[in-house]
Amino acid sequence: MSSYTAPAVPVAPVAPPATGIAPDRFKQAFRRHPAGVVVVTADAGHGPIGFTATSLSSLSLDPPLVSFGIGTTTSSWPHIERARTAVVNFLGAEQRALATTFATSGIDRFAAPTRWRRLPEGEPVLDGVAGWLRLEIEQLVPAGDHRVVIARVVDARLDEGRGPLLFHDGSYHTLRAPALPADH
Repeated sequence: MSSYTAPAVPVAPVAPPATGIAPDRFKQAFRRHPAGVVVVTADAGHGPIGFTATSLSSLSLDPPLVSFGIGTTTSSWPHIERARTAVVNFLGAEQRALATTFATSGIDRFAAPTRWRRLPEGEPVLDGVAGWLRLEIEQLVPAGDHRVVIARVVDARLDEGRGPLLFHDGSYHTLRAPALPADH
C-alpha cells in the first residue's frame, strides 16, 4: 500500500482586522460637518489654560451632563486631567480671532488682547463671550489618542441675542439671519 499525500496548498495570509478608515479620509468627512465653536478654560492650580474645541455635546438633561474631547498630546491635556472644574465659553459670531488664539500652540493665550476674569469659584472665564457653562468634571474616558471629558453643568450664563461661531470645511462661519417675507 502506498500512502498518498496531497500536495501542499499555499495558504493566503490572513489580513489583519481593519482599524477604520484612513485618517485623511476621516478628517475629510468631518470637515463637511458644521460644529459650534467653544473655548474650554480651566485652572488646575498652575495658571489658566484654554483650548478651542468643536466637540462639545450635550449628554443628559437629568443630571445636566456635557462632553468634549481633548487630545492627549496637547499642552492643555495634563491640566484638564488634573482639573476638578472647567468652563465652556460659547464663542459669538464675531469672535474668530479669539477662536484662533486658543487654537494656536506655543503662545500665552491669556495675554492681551485676550480679556478674561475668574468666576467666584476661581475658574477662568473669557469676557465678552456669547455665554458660558461652569462644569464639574466627573469622568475622563479613554478614546484613542483623545480623552472624552464628561462633566456636570453647575452654572450657566447665556446672551440670547448673539449668533454662534461655527466651524465648517476648515474655516469659521456664522449663521445668516433668515430673510423676512416680502410683506414685512
